[in-house]
Amino acid sequence: MDLLLTDTEIRVLGCLMEKEMATPEYYPLSLNSLTNACNQKSNREPVVSFSEEVAATAISALKEKQLVWQTSAGRVAKFAENFVKLHNLVNREAALLCVLMLRGPQTVGELRGRSERLHGFGDLGEVEAALEGLAEMGWVTRLPRQPGRKESRYMHLLAGPVDADAASCEADHPPAGTREPSPTRLQSLEEEVASLRLELDQLRDEFQRFKEQF
Repeated sequence: MDLLLTDTEIRVLGCLMEKEMATPEYYPLSLNSLTNACNQKSNREPVVSFSEEVAATAISALKEKQLVWQTSAGRVAKFAENFVKLHNLVNREAALLCVLMLRGPQTVGELRGRSERLHGFGDLGEVEAALEGLAEMGWVTRLPRQPGRKESRYMHLLAGPVDADAASCEADHPPAGTREPSPTRLQSLEEEVASLRLELDQLRDEFQRFKEQF
């Protein structure tokens, strides 16, 4: 695969894909909104703390690769992804790849649960079929099953070939055969705060455009 992205570019692109599917009413995103999306504490592994300058640098690189475009309407610049359309991905494929970009290696079960906000899969078989399609296209790979675990995990290949040993240390996954814990109240509150921040950013942008009309 010719396309190789940095970790920062992957986080920025993944956030644009996520917001396009999860909150289309607040999409495209301003630089401020995009930076906040990158720095969310929920649904992100690892958690990062990007500055707007870091996000802007990644946007510039992604624009050169024709994976992001900038809107010209209004005083505040906004950004949208072009990756899904450029590579002819359907929604289920985009949802799985997006979750892998934002949260690292995951099992089929984890991917089904974590992609629910973006696309509803009927069963694990549908997830596996979509992953096989992505693997054939060269976007994901199945990692070797780790000792003591019943399920293999999948990882995207946007940053190049995956070091299986390094990938196994990226996150502390629950033991095989256990379910992913239900979201805690703290996580739910963090997600709500992130959504409210995004909404506030969009309202500020709309208010600015309203002021420019008078």
